[in-house]
Amino acid sequence: MNGETAMAETTELNTAKEDWTKEDVLGLLDCMRSIVPSNDVLKFKTTESHMDWNKVTFAHYTGEMCKRKWSEISHEVRKFRTLSELILDVQENVKNPYKGKKLKNHPDFPKKPLTPYFRFFMEKRAKYAKLHPEMSNLDLTKILSKKYKELPEKKKMKYIQEFQKEKEDFEQNMARFREDHPDLLESVKRTDAPEKPKTPQQLWYLHEKKAFMKLHPKATMKDVKEALGKQWSQLSDKKRLKWIGKSLEQRELYEDAMRDYVLRHPEQSISLDDLTKNTLTKAERQLKDKFDGRPTKPPPNGYSLYCAELMSNMKDIPSTERMVLCSKQWKMLSQKEKDAYQKRCEQKKKEYEINLHRFLLSLPEHEQQRVLSEEKMIGIHKKASNLKQNAVKGITISPSDANKTTPDKPKRPISAMFIFSEEKRKKLQEDEPELSESELTRKLARIWTELSEKKKEKYRRLEAAAKADSEQKRQGFGKGKGTAIRGKLPEPPKTAEEIWQQNVIGDYLAKYRNDRIKAIKAMEATWSAMEKKEKLMWIKKAAEDQKRYEKELSEIRAPATNVNRKIKFEGEPKKTTNEWLSEIFPGITDRR
Repeated sequence: MNGETAMAETTELNTAKEDWTKEDVLGLLDCMRSIVPSNDVLKFKTTESHMDWNKVTFAHYTGEMCKRKWSEISHEVRKFRTLSELILDVQENVKNPYKGKKLKNHPDFPKKPLTPYFRFFMEKRAKYAKLHPEMSNLDLTKILSKKYKELPEKKKMKYIQEFQKEKEDFEQNMARFREDHPDLLESVKRTDAPEKPKTPQQLWYLHEKKAFMKLHPKATMKDVKEALGKQWSQLSDKKRLKWIGKSLEQRELYEDAMRDYVLRHPEQSISLDDLTKNTLTKAERQLKDKFDGRPTKPPPNGYSLYCAELMSNMKDIPSTERMVLCSKQWKMLSQKEKDAYQKRCEQKKKEYEINLHRFLLSLPEHEQQRVLSEEKMIGIHKKASNLKQNAVKGITISPSDANKTTPDKPKRPISAMFIFSEEKRKKLQEDEPELSESELTRKLARIWTELSEKKKEKYRRLEAAAKADSEQKRQGFGKGKGTAIRGKLPEPPKTAEEIWQQNVIGDYLAKYRNDRIKAIKAMEATWSAMEKKEKLMWIKKAAEDQKRYEKELSEIRAPATNVNRKIKFEGEPKKTTNEWLSEIFPGITDRR
């Protein structure tokens, strides 16, 4: 009896499954959507577990039948979302079960023809598998691939003709399939958006590819890319500039075309800033700027200038050793020589500022903004690192340079024109909001030049007051600064051997292939074998270094004019022994 009941239930379920039409399934999904709460934010399993399937029933379908059908159709779609989203996805899947990647599973979808090589492979594989049963599939594929390449053109034509015939049939069947099932094929989105600009390398590659293929007709795409990639890396700067110019021209045309496109398609909400990245690499941009006359940035200080000049003659020495040698050579210089390098560096900076200003005047406005932003970023990035380098390498910083790198230094007073601009800028921005920052600055400059002398007098008085205040702060800042510089001990003097070793270490490292231990041992042996006459020059230099040390030490020990208390050097104990004892034993006094 129980067996008959179970059989009846199974038959009923199977009949129900067969009776579900497309319209019924969509009706089930509509019923489910009406029950799902509007603020559905939970996981689909949670909402599904709370669903009352008796409320979903419709027509002759029971709640259990609806639940089973839902379990069956929801299996085809991904489930990492809410139930309401899942129902919409299932609806789309029910309406178009073969849409997208499943299109090839459609019973009417035409089968693609096999390529000539695969026809040959399928024809010969069974034969070669019998001849070589010990071979794996990979080895068989390699042999058949080689055999196909060695095949004469006449025999290859048989497979090519069969492929061409089947290809024509496939295209006809595909056209018929498009007519019969237009809803399954997603229409190709034809857009009138302009083509993105190409990089200089891409433009050069497209130009050279045709000529290369004529000379090497059998070359694969991989061979072409590798060969042309090597040629591009070896291309001269002059030839490369030609393609850089073409790439920039193409980008300008693209930007103009995109502006028109954005105006014609406001619904797409495209931002011109996010359209495409710069078509030039950093190296290509630097090459273009250099060709246009952008000056080379000078070294930040005298030490960097000295290193740059010294390293130009160190091409045979490894890069890891160069900075060590530069640092040691720098320490051997007298203060007078270091100051000379610092003065040269300051002069180069002034020349750089003048040349940069001329270069900026020759550029359009958007390029000016780019160069200025690069200069600002470089300055901020290097400021902190330069301070650290100077501290590590023992560079003596002049008071003027020390003021530049100190955050507490008083700011320069602003000019009368700047005070006027700051006062009027906000009002002018409100009156003419369409003006950019650079246009606003230019307009304020014009207004200032046209201003009468009587009106300018007010701002000049403010400028004079600001100057006086700044000068007062600068003087107070200089007095407080002296004690900080005084407290640093001078660099200890070097022996004659140390000075000689610093001078010749580069030659010994090159001789012993950067083996520092062997180089040091060899230098020690050479120094001990040297005669006194040969050492005399280095002994004199060591004596000069000793005098330098004593002089600097005496300058530091000299009492400061504006400081009453004794100066403590770096590393010196904060309290004397007597002071320390008097704190521990209050009754003890100085017996001396």
